[in-house]
Amino acid sequence: MTDQNFSLKINEATEYISGVLPEIPDTCLVLGSGLGALTDRVEVLATISYANIPHFFKTTVPGHEGVLVYGVLSGKKTLIMKGRFHFYEGHSTQEITFYVRVMAKLGVKNLILTNAAGGINPAMKPSELMLITDHISFLCDSPLRGANLDEFGVRFPDQSCVYDKNFINIMLGCAEELGITLHQGVYAYTRGPQYETPAEIRALKAWGADAVGMSTVAEAICASHSGLRIMALSCISNLAAGISPTPLSHKEVMESALAASENSIALLERFFSKLEG
Repeated sequence: MTDQNFSLKINEATEYISGVLPEIPDTCLVLGSGLGALTDRVEVLATISYANIPHFFKTTVPGHEGVLVYGVLSGKKTLIMKGRFHFYEGHSTQEITFYVRVMAKLGVKNLILTNAAGGINPAMKPSELMLITDHISFLCDSPLRGANLDEFGVRFPDQSCVYDKNFINIMLGCAEELGITLHQGVYAYTRGPQYETPAEIRALKAWGADAVGMSTVAEAICASHSGLRIMALSCISNLAAGISPTPLSHKEVMESALAASENSIALLERFFSKLEG
């Protein structure tokens, strides 16, 4: 895909969404596994199937519905992505972050990412939550590879502070107010779809990872390059391989994410209530 063709696709998707919605809010929230129920707490104003948005893909993972919701959460208008795209589904990192470019082109300023992750840090238990303060992207094909999209950002973007410190402080305050355990940590990306081996988990732990998953990092890199403010929240859905006494399964991931959904939703509602605008 050439730079010109990719930019054209971004423009086509942007024009479609802006033509359907009456306005574009400042924030986009991406729902990971088990968080689809949050939209039950949203005043839904409009929905758009991914299938109708030019150049969006069909989601293939259980728990990822594939709908863009425009609605009101805690008094704030927002866009909500019910489901995301993954590298392991057969897409490139440029393709799985296509929606991030579209959001930036639409004028969205804040990207709130959620995911389910395997716990590496022994202090974290399944169904607890972790606020991502940094990530490890060594295993992630960069979504910025190829010709730079100068309209979004510079060729060599700084990654010293990908996750917005003010958002982190707001989330920590929300957790304290609600009495919810909220860890902070480093999220490591792996390509999937297979779960990591015990040896890989030992290596990631040595690198300083607290949790591991198959999403979020490429999106955060792309959003950072596009100038968006980013916050990311992980549900520790299982203990990672070699730490867990039982074999890993997507069923366990979904069950833990659902068990944590009440706290996740409460935190996100409180966070949105404190957002400006």
